[in-house]
Amino acid sequence: MADASRVSTPHRVLPANDPRQYDDLAGEWWRPDGAFAMLHWLARARAALVPPASTPDDVLVDLGCGAGLLAPHLAGKGYRHVGVDLTRSALDLAAGHGVTVLQGDATAVPLAEGCAAVVSAGEVLEHVPDWRRAVAEACRLLRPGGLLVLDTLNDTLLARLVAVELGERLPAVPRGIHDPRLFVDARALVAECARHGVALRLRGVRPEIGGTVAWLLRRWRGGDRPARTEPRIVPTRSTAVLYQGRGRRGG
Repeated sequence: MADASRVSTPHRVLPANDPRQYDDLAGEWWRPDGAFAMLHWLARARAALVPPASTPDDVLVDLGCGAGLLAPHLAGKGYRHVGVDLTRSALDLAAGHGVTVLQGDATAVPLAEGCAAVVSAGEVLEHVPDWRRAVAEACRLLRPGGLLVLDTLNDTLLARLVAVELGERLPAVPRGIHDPRLFVDARALVAECARHGVALRLRGVRPEIGGTVAWLLRRWRGGDRPARTEPRIVPTRSTAVLYQGRGRRGG
């Protein structure tokens, strides 16, 4: 079994899920075949859940925005894209991609209640020690009728095996980026959103198998040459590993 307590970055050895990893890996964010490749695939799939803005003033708050990987997929949808993240080096990159950046914690976001038409929480809840507080904040930020979109990893043995033991051995996921003790039970997440007035619907998702295999083969054979196409994230019946959520705030 992999050691979930320590991770080696190019510069130092850190605990798993330590935010300082993102500073050490800052050069990987926008490399299409880099350590954050799968985040690009997931960002495209998450953006597909977001409809065009209904007014020119609509705000989309991107919790755990990282380097702004969602931004290219929102282009033309009409939102003011506000990105919130702990990591300054990632925010500097996000700002270069048109994101209005705000350094802050997903459990205590310094934005007004009801400010957002959409809140995105992509691949962030499984990195937050108190994911329930992050969910409460995401729901607080939504205006009545506002849309919450998210994706995260389920708190199951299968998720640990697939996402950590297997996934972190692939070049598309940094080794030690996850602490599986923080994975988010799907049923508990739906219940927590309901407590805060958001009716969340879930579906399982996964990387397309054929596209992922082709991507990996090209990545291994081609060195630093970028793959011609990135794998798609596709729906699956099971939420046991990776799942998306979409729901609106009542009222």
